Amino acid sequence: MNLTLKIWRQKSPEVKGKMETYPVYDVSPDMSFLEMLDVLNEDLVERGEVPIAFDHDCREGICGACSLHINGEPHGPMQRTTTCQLHMRSFKDGDTIFVEPWRAKAFPVIKDLVVDRSAFDRIIQAGGYVSVNTSGNTLDANAIPIPKEDADKAFDAATCIGCGACVASCKNASAMLFVSAKVSQLTLLPQGEVEAGERVQNMVSQMDKEGFGNCSVTGACQVECPKGISLENIARMNREFLKTNLSPGK
Repeated sequence: MNLTLKIWRQKSPEVKGKMETYPVYDVSPDMSFLEMLDVLNEDLVERGEVPIAFDHDCREGICGACSLHINGEPHGPMQRTTTCQLHMRSFKDGDTIFVEPWRAKAFPVIKDLVVDRSAFDRIIQAGGYVSVNTSGNTLDANAIPIPKEDADKAFDAATCIGCGACVASCKNASAMLFVSAKVSQLTLLPQGEVEAGERVQNMVSQMDKEGFGNCSVTGACQVECPKGISLENIARMNREFLKTNLSPGK
């Protein structure tokens, strides 16, 4: 396959970026998208040019690092697929492919296709945890009975990899799907009940401080999420948030 890549290049946050054109030749349909970028970078290095910066880690679809906007879609044209698991057979010989970083105020560009997603880390630090009594009387988690329906919902929410595709796909750059998945993951389990109210208040507050937009329930986040996180989590988080605001002492 021979392709034309239009890739966003930006040296630093302070420098204005622009799209650059790169032809690539003899691309195997069995290559992953990131492998194709690796080949392009090797060619750029051989020519004495600066390689394209992009995030990656596990390349197994479970870490969320490989966050690229491909032809206007987070992670590209395949649903429930991360960029690292996207293969070049999803494109046609002669295609022009546009590759950009996530576009959101809360995700500032660091260089080229790499953005700063530490806002997600700060949201987790605000409440995405469960306090554990380590004095010796702590029950083993497996000894606590949990209804299967609740366990299944918590597990589904826990599959969120924090890639930020929900933010990149939302016209408001909302992080509600991410935050609600993390809230649901813990709130649905008995271990997380003690801090449920404090958790949702703190995480929502931090989300707002980071500059993410409001949710207008367009559903684009669920469609583009590589793990298929459901909008039901947003409804659950809204209920938890409202419940804590109406609780005595608030």
